Amino acid sequence: MRAYTKSATIAVEKALGLIDWTTAMAEPIPPPLPAELPVLPLRRTVAFPLTLQPLAVNRPVSIETVHRALGADRLILLVLQENDADDPAPEDLRRVGTAAVIRQMAKSGAGVNIIVEGLARVRADAITREGTSMRAQITPQLEPHERTIEVDAHIRRIQDLIEKALGLATGLSEELRAVVMNIDDPLRLAYVLATLLDMKATDKQALLEENDLQKKLVAIETALTREISLLELKGKIESQAQQEMTDAQRQYYLRQQLKAIQQELGEGEGTEIADLRKRIEDAQLPELPSTTALRELDRLGRMGQASPEYQMIRTYIDWLLDVPWAVTTLDRLDPVEARRVLDEDHYDLDKVKERIVEYLAVRKLKGDMKGPILCFVGPPGVGKTSLGQSIARAMSRKFVRISLGGVRDEAEIRGHRRTYIGAIPGRIVQALKQAGSMNPVFMLDEIDKVTVGYQGDPAAALLEVLDPAQNHLFRDHYLETPVDLSHVLFIATSNQLGTIHPALLDRMEIITLSGYTEEEKVHIARKYLLPRQISEHGLTADALEITESALRTIIAEYTREAGVRNIERQLGTIARKVAARVATRATTDPPADRTVIDREQVDDYLGPARFKKEVAFRTSRPGVATGVAWTEAGGDVLFIEATLLPGGNQNIILTGQLGNVMQESARAALSHLRSRAQDLGISPDFLAKHDMHVHVPAGAIPKDGPSAGVTMATAMLSAVRNQPVRQDVAMTGEITLSGLVLPVGGIREKALAARRFGMKTFILPALNEPDLDELPAEIRRDMTFVPVETLEQVIKVAIPESDTVNSGTVTGGTVEALAESASLRELGR
Repeated sequence: MRAYTKSATIAVEKALGLIDWTTAMAEPIPPPLPAELPVLPLRRTVAFPLTLQPLAVNRPVSIETVHRALGADRLILLVLQENDADDPAPEDLRRVGTAAVIRQMAKSGAGVNIIVEGLARVRADAITREGTSMRAQITPQLEPHERTIEVDAHIRRIQDLIEKALGLATGLSEELRAVVMNIDDPLRLAYVLATLLDMKATDKQALLEENDLQKKLVAIETALTREISLLELKGKIESQAQQEMTDAQRQYYLRQQLKAIQQELGEGEGTEIADLRKRIEDAQLPELPSTTALRELDRLGRMGQASPEYQMIRTYIDWLLDVPWAVTTLDRLDPVEARRVLDEDHYDLDKVKERIVEYLAVRKLKGDMKGPILCFVGPPGVGKTSLGQSIARAMSRKFVRISLGGVRDEAEIRGHRRTYIGAIPGRIVQALKQAGSMNPVFMLDEIDKVTVGYQGDPAAALLEVLDPAQNHLFRDHYLETPVDLSHVLFIATSNQLGTIHPALLDRMEIITLSGYTEEEKVHIARKYLLPRQISEHGLTADALEITESALRTIIAEYTREAGVRNIERQLGTIARKVAARVATRATTDPPADRTVIDREQVDDYLGPARFKKEVAFRTSRPGVATGVAWTEAGGDVLFIEATLLPGGNQNIILTGQLGNVMQESARAALSHLRSRAQDLGISPDFLAKHDMHVHVPAGAIPKDGPSAGVTMATAMLSAVRNQPVRQDVAMTGEITLSGLVLPVGGIREKALAARRFGMKTFILPALNEPDLDELPAEIRRDMTFVPVETLEQVIKVAIPESDTVNSGTVTGGTVEALAESASLRELGR
């Protein structure tokens, strides 16, 4: 009974937990068995009657045999296999085995684990193969049960050996002693001990085949005697190891004495420890980190370099010293100069620039102001990340950036505890080490892409980082000492707010960066993007010129985005082609004139235009209305189609991957049309024998939200009237059952998208009229904005019966119909 053998311990525990020892004490009565049983060959182990034994079954043939037995009476014949073949033949099996019943089965990897209860010893008279499995004709064999004085003497001897073995073994359950000592049946005692003892498979098979009970018990005594000898030898080895440990302690004491002698002689501590101590003194650490570093250094000096903890403590001290505890950069507190730097690097973005200038002005007046927590929200390519670098340059601060996209482990933020192998601080502390100061501009890029994993929620860890009331005592799990983050200027970036943790969102000051207009893109391309691409491709400043008309063609026909990233990519394509032509020209050729690209040459460099103006084509038929939508990439235009299907039953069909909210908006729009049919100039029973089908193209893209309500209602009415919607009108707004138009978000992005598609009139909810003040002047100049309160007002603009709406003004009956709502103030702004 090797307590130090894992397999033996598992077998003991399973035997204790599964055998009903109360009934086991009774005289074993062989159960009735069938004449034939499926055969399960065993390699290097033997199963005994009157016992329970766990078996791992991995061979496909054996697994099939187990499943067949489970599907029948659960009975099976367990016999020893004389070799290790994966597919043994009948002649490879011993003829005496154990008939058993499968009590439990559990899948494990590629195989199964079963627990079998041995029922009786049997002889396999004939073993035959059936396909991939084997079956055996069996004859039960009677077991010897005579209880003589010699048998009692052997039992007493075995009990004494068990007491001695259990006294030497450690870690075995005390229940095992009571269980084994209370087994009165000598045959059961022999088989239980044979199961628990570490015996060879051949010896166990001989024990099973033996018909003399006294010989069985003698074999158990021999195995127990050998086990006791092994346990005594094990105890001797452990005693020697304890003595060696005592010697190690003595050596440590002598080393401490040697260190004291060296100090008396003036030799002092080792060079490495002395160097670390000097670094700690020179680092001017705060009180708590300094105390922690000196304490760990003393521990390091008391242990040898061969100790497993030596390198862990050395790495920890290095990290404590690498954090720039007392290092800060001097801020440039000149608001005028900071604004000049920001204007030099970025065009427009006045709201962000004003916020940074305000912060510097307050810092100039009040020196101990904490750093703000900003969050730039906007579509890709509008300059969120580069703006952070520009802010750092304007303030003369260091700039560090970490990307949070895909981060799903809290330890990425807070670090790992030092108890783990290979532990390191979190990204916050690593970035401070990289910056070399405690007041950098710290950009948390893509904060909306943080995900929750089984290791924890990184967003929850960021709550402490981005809370001005707490981040002066930020505690990294690795350093285990407070780190002051109150002087850091944190800037987070995001494409949307919906996926950011609400508590985290509450701690940040949201600054929205909307998309650029065409004029702004032209200016950015001319002043920033084109010079950068010319420089990056090795061209001189006067080697390439792209006219304004060519830039507008690139913006309108080769890109469709809120930012400028694809514009720069197209300019890079042109610069590469010009550079290739310059580089392949022979050195003897005369210098080439500068390359000037006008709109007619754009397709020679970029190929055919990728985006065509399709508004007139898409809205040329009745039942199609132009809506606008907000997306993560800015605004976009939706062409919503509606048609009446004859032979229907007043149903509404919605296609185009519409979300629940958008489907409800369509049903509300249709209900309003039916309730106000006469006022809208349509037959009240227009849906009596028809179905209404509403489709939003780009069906592969999911769509949702209430802002397309008025657009769907207009498309439905256009289909019913068989009258097309005006091609130059775009609209947005949520509709109610009573026909009211409610406010929506993203007006700036939607207006930019409408203008990008050539729209001249933009219908929006009257309650969104204040949002028009944020639109660029050129947008308000080129488009007419019509605030509305009801669907009827939308219809009079989008599907006029006689009057029309011109750019900048609303004329005829439309003005009279809309004037009642007082919503047409300064439409031509």
